Amino acid sequence: MSDTVSLCGLGNMGGAVAGRLAAHGPLRVFDLDAERVAEVAKAPQVSAVAEVAQLAESDVVVLSLPTPKVSLQVIAELAPRMRAGGVIVETGTVNPADMAEELKICAAHGIGIVDAAILSGVSQMAGGTATLLVGGEESDVDKVTGVLAAISATITRFGPVGSGMAAKVINNAVAHAVMVVLAEAGALGAATGVSGSALAALLSGPEAGLTRPLTHRFVERILRGEYDGGMPTEAARKDSTLALAMAQDTGVPLFGIQGAHTVYELGVSEGLGRLDYASIATLWERWTGRPMTETSNDKGDEE
Repeated sequence: MSDTVSLCGLGNMGGAVAGRLAAHGPLRVFDLDAERVAEVAKAPQVSAVAEVAQLAESDVVVLSLPTPKVSLQVIAELAPRMRAGGVIVETGTVNPADMAEELKICAAHGIGIVDAAILSGVSQMAGGTATLLVGGEESDVDKVTGVLAAISATITRFGPVGSGMAAKVINNAVAHAVMVVLAEAGALGAATGVSGSALAALLSGPEAGLTRPLTHRFVERILRGEYDGGMPTEAARKDSTLALAMAQDTGVPLFGIQGAHTVYELGVSEGLGRLDYASIATLWERWTGRPMTETSNDKGDEE
């Protein structure tokens, strides 16, 4: 078995990953950009190869590529050439469906596949403070534990192949949606004499609008399926209606808050009016046929 790790892709993030890996052992690298390769290969323990197929000499190959399509092309070239029992680690952001396609190719050649989504920026990766969200068969993840630890000291394992990527995509979707709502909140504040700093102080409190929906309503109610008591959905609908009226009075366009209001209208019409407003989650359970309640064994483990 080869102790040399291979890395395909030396973009901004890939270059930072290369630095982390090279600090812990010999590293073989490839990228279509010759200048990037030359720069990374200046570091001790780093050797460059002329063709992507040569990366298959390693038993662990890390991918940091720009698109799912490119990852699939590289895997299709590497998997047939790697020794059985080798593992490919996908760090580029892809969807679970893409991971399923990667798994199909790898499984046909006796190669494992692990998704290790990077939940941080380039500077955090370079500084060793990035977080990896990991999915894959336990035996495959165990084989690459040392490689993952070299990349980051914070590793959260979620479950089967694709679950790490799903967690990242969901996290980013929440962040981007929240950003829209915060921009709307800031605009409402500016229109009604509430300063941005005062609004930030309010929203960041443990009982306020950003934190409480996660720590109480999602964790303590939705995941447990407990909706008795609390703030009724009909009251949440009333408060949402007031926000829409305020926006209309002050001429502030709303998109995220406006869209969210529709769910409370649906919740009340579906008989959730007297239940805690976290009960809107049951609408999605009904629509998808998948419950959100879980046991402690369903949760990811941080290493």
